[in-house]
Amino acid sequence: MATIARAHAALRGHALTYPDTKEDFPWGETAIKVNGKVFLFMYLAKDALSLSVKLPVSGKIALALPFASPTGYGLSKSGWVSARFAAKDAVPVDMLKEWVDESYRAVAPKRVVAQLAGGEGKTRRRQRAAGRAKRGGS
Repeated sequence: MATIARAHAALRGHALTYPDTKEDFPWGETAIKVNGKVFLFMYLAKDALSLSVKLPVSGKIALALPFASPTGYGLSKSGWVSARFAAKDAVPVDMLKEWVDESYRAVAPKRVVAQLAGGEGKTRRRQRAAGRAKRGGS
């Protein structure tokens, strides 16, 4: 568990390791994008850290956590979840990195996700190859 400043730095650094990412600063907060689409919003203040990610798979489970809530501005309808931490709170950075990973994979183009080790691209290629083999095709 990390303090909010260390958590912000760790999550920012983690998000920027993905292919084709770029950092932007709209509305005074950090937005990490892939191919121009945001997959992580973060805001660090002296006394709080907030972040929003797209969680199409684990969103319902995430919303059961006391620090998580549906993201405003209608984004929750698309699977966006927000998390807020006060300065005194311990931040579960490892879990939040998994959220960032899910959000990146949900937002990034399939060709970009395929570049990741263990990415969906490998799984889908294997499934297509297995399907062709089953049908006797090449």
